[in-house]
Amino acid sequence: MNKNLMYDVVVIGGGPAGMAAAIESYNQGAKTLLIERNEKLGGILNQCIHNGFGLQYFNEELTGPEYALRFVELLSKTKVDVLLNTFVIDINGLNVTIINEKGQTVVQAKAIVLAMGCREKTPAGIMLTGSRPVGVYTAGQVQKMVNIHGKLPGKNCVILGSGDIGLIMARRLTYEGAKVLEVLEIMPESGGLKRNIVQCLNDNNIPLKLKHTVTRVVGNTRIEGVYVAEVDGFTPKLETEKFVKCDCLILSVGLIPEVDLVKNLKLNPKTGGADVNEFRETNISGIFSCGNVLHVHDLVDNVTYESKLAGTNAAKYALGKLTHKKPFNVVAGNGIRYVSPSFGYMSEKEDLMIYFRLSSRITKSYICVKCGENEIYSKFVLAANAGEMQKIQIEKSKINGDLTVLVRGQ
Repeated sequence: MNKNLMYDVVVIGGGPAGMAAAIESYNQGAKTLLIERNEKLGGILNQCIHNGFGLQYFNEELTGPEYALRFVELLSKTKVDVLLNTFVIDINGLNVTIINEKGQTVVQAKAIVLAMGCREKTPAGIMLTGSRPVGVYTAGQVQKMVNIHGKLPGKNCVILGSGDIGLIMARRLTYEGAKVLEVLEIMPESGGLKRNIVQCLNDNNIPLKLKHTVTRVVGNTRIEGVYVAEVDGFTPKLETEKFVKCDCLILSVGLIPEVDLVKNLKLNPKTGGADVNEFRETNISGIFSCGNVLHVHDLVDNVTYESKLAGTNAAKYALGKLTHKKPFNVVAGNGIRYVSPSFGYMSEKEDLMIYFRLSSRITKSYICVKCGENEIYSKFVLAANAGEMQKIQIEKSKINGDLTVLVRGQ
């Protein structure tokens, strides 16, 4: 491998976000490199063999591998350079240090797109107490074990956390002959999509216990069971504690954006991902972010739309075509947990797409956008859950100052 490589745009991560960003970067005329640490492109989609992908972007229902393959095929029609089995070990300014079987080298870029996705929270990450026996897994580990390697993690399972991966694996394990005893959720409502609660749990008679958590794990060599208790807020009510015999505990307790490599990156405290402008550019000039490394998405279709935007603007930046004029802030108001992006530019002609999540479930309410004291957008919502990502599109012609996204009643 050469000691130094030079590209206009370097995209880190070969999942759906990275592939979409790389294709759009190339389409803008930028010399583009895509780096992936695994032996094949596709990222987490390769182990998501259930359907439900692509309904918005391709107007058809695909499995995860099928969705990924669409972009692998699109990528193959470009001249994007792809490095597989390659790890990024350092990002210093716009210099990316990589290592693979050919050795270590530095890639010099004019712009970088971060598309590395997330990692799962572990037992230590949620301070789970008790012993450390075999049989405690994250939902992603179980998904790979079952869908890729054809192995069951256990026969009697408890799932902690009702995120979408946990819900989907409850169904998958049931189909493969395991018994999912119960799904526990510490919050008052599930963090998963409503359709997954219905199709994965209700249709298979799997109980969902809200405001419950695992207090400790029991077992020496192999897990023998867990103690489960109701919670008051986040505090277990020990008088309600009971023992559940099981040989597998699966954690679906949240995701952490993989942003550790980037020094001095300003983060959104609510998402753990980068704080970005409407171009998906971070506080570090020339570094862009998209997909789940920016904020966790429900739908890969939204990942694709957002990542195309990041790839396009990274290429424009690298080619000296991106301008930053007349900025305005986008802030979360009443009932909104976070918004992305955090600021935009009035000089741009394109509409502004704002992604956000609610602070709590709402019914018969309005999602509104205020510009100063003027309400420039409102949408009636019959019902919406906090776990589901929302998005709204605002015409730039209506914007003449800072924006506030908020919830108001009827």
